[in-house]
Amino acid sequence: MFPSFLSLSSAWLFALLVPLTALYFLKLKRPRQVIPSLVLWRQVMNDQRVNSPFQRFKRNLLLLLQILLLTLLVLAAMQPLLRHRSSVAGRLPVLIDTSASMAALDKPGGISRLDAVKRRVGEMLDALPADQQISLIAFGKTARRLTEFTNNARELRTALDAIDVEDVPGDLEEALRLAQGLARSAPFDRVLLLSDGNFPARTNFELPFKIDYERVAPAGGNFGVTACSARRGLSGQWEVFVQLGGSAGAEATTGSVELRQDGAVVATEPVTLVAESAPGLAFKVAAQGATTIEVRLIPGGFDSLASDNSAWLTLPAPRPLDVFVPPRMAAFRHALEALDGVRLWPQDGMASPSVFDLALTDQAGDLPLAGRVVCTVGFVPEELAKMVAMQSGNSAVVDWRRDSPLLRHVVLDDVIFMDEPRMASAVSEPDFASAGFAVLAQGAHGPLLLEKRERDGVRIHALFAPERSTLPYRVGFPIFVSNLVQTAQGESKLAEVSAAQTGVLPSIAVAAGSQFEISGPSNFHREERSDGAGELSGVPAPRAGEYLIRGPGALDLKVGASLLSVAETDLAGVDALEFSDQIKVQAASGPSAMSDRSLWWPVACAAFATLLVEWWYFQRCPTVAERRVTGG
Repeated sequence: MFPSFLSLSSAWLFALLVPLTALYFLKLKRPRQVIPSLVLWRQVMNDQRVNSPFQRFKRNLLLLLQILLLTLLVLAAMQPLLRHRSSVAGRLPVLIDTSASMAALDKPGGISRLDAVKRRVGEMLDALPADQQISLIAFGKTARRLTEFTNNARELRTALDAIDVEDVPGDLEEALRLAQGLARSAPFDRVLLLSDGNFPARTNFELPFKIDYERVAPAGGNFGVTACSARRGLSGQWEVFVQLGGSAGAEATTGSVELRQDGAVVATEPVTLVAESAPGLAFKVAAQGATTIEVRLIPGGFDSLASDNSAWLTLPAPRPLDVFVPPRMAAFRHALEALDGVRLWPQDGMASPSVFDLALTDQAGDLPLAGRVVCTVGFVPEELAKMVAMQSGNSAVVDWRRDSPLLRHVVLDDVIFMDEPRMASAVSEPDFASAGFAVLAQGAHGPLLLEKRERDGVRIHALFAPERSTLPYRVGFPIFVSNLVQTAQGESKLAEVSAAQTGVLPSIAVAAGSQFEISGPSNFHREERSDGAGELSGVPAPRAGEYLIRGPGALDLKVGASLLSVAETDLAGVDALEFSDQIKVQAASGPSAMSDRSLWWPVACAAFATLLVEWWYFQRCPTVAERRVTGG
């Protein structure tokens, strides 16, 4: 470290030493008096000699103290600081964590973790050298650059004041990738990370620069809702499941969980809240149509984070599951007709829906059908044609995924198939995973049943023909069809619903190509246009709460977004970061040793102390003060 000055131009104030010293050289102008003798006035003669500008200047303690006082004041005005060598004339990206846990308070009526970080950055801006530039980067689930590299303190403070918490989990990798991209156009050798440390200790990122990791003081105890879902029962009632969580430092207390349906309280359940516990609750809700459920946790004591105390569920109106199955697939139609809540298509004289919940087909020509779940039977789709082929010959299932919802309670040990799958010579099982397929049932020489999850739904491919197997004669066949229906209900959100998390609102089916206004918590307002398929997707949801969507046809739809993060509710921070290149960065609880340190405040205090010493020393006894001043 070496000293530097933020306001070197203030050094001109040292010129005030000249008039200060000149005051002690000026001759005293005394009135003329007639006296009988000069013996008693020797001291007066000495004063006259001292005030002669060409005499040797005698030591004067008062003058020395005043020179010291003026020097300290000028040094304070020059704003000295100790600077680290690597920060000289450099660029410094400052990564500011804005994830949900940064809103947690340290005590009742205290400040949030983000406010503590803002205070720290504000101190940096107070001591910002003219030859150093800062770029502010805020990151939650995504990272965004707030300023270019600049030393304009006003611009940096404006951007700093505008930073707000987002109710999302933090992703440090996103911030580091953004910083890495900046380094390509504006090189730098280190970054400053300011956070509460609430992210994984190990990050899959190779550091191209050094990191100064400053961790703010931990927040107080916290409890919150960490999971919320609902399932429709056979009677038509919904059962709402709620999971709670608590941080390690939380004090045990009692509280309650309140269930609201369309704004009205329908149930209240008392709950005992204990640190690091995860109590679960269940509620019954009756609904004839679509309804909105809010689960609200009401802690009995101090709770440092408010954004995780509520969760929202949008329960759809009951309707039949629309299933397309051609009449030629008689076995499947017969099994589906036995299930309640299923509407089969095609139907004579009735127009089919534009999107089916479940589409089954045994011909490639039916694949353009839109379905949330599409199941092909008895042929190899084009995207698998280069990987596997079906040949005639007896085969059996070697192994299957018993944990797959599609094969739950389905036994395939004794099923005989007249079709045998054969993988291509250069293809192995990992190649299917690379292509996005999960093999659910494996034959001796290739897969028999595969599943692929895509953005718009699930694709299931049964490469065998059921009529050329013993499967339709086994009890597992109707169970397999029932599992297909349950999978389609889940994808259509007709039987199971999970609370939407913050970050991005779920896709909503609306009028195609229309403009919509979205408003939400913290004065959120945005306009979006739906795509040609009638999907409104990609709408950001930075804060937990309800979002109102208005659009054509008097649409007035509310969608809730919930935090629902065990890590954010736990408020656990890491003391060290590990990276993929075996580098470990230890957290500092205060300003990093690599940071510049301002010295103007200690210098100003020293000046004030000098002033007190001067006043005390020369005012404690008038006679002594007179002797000290006159040099006697």
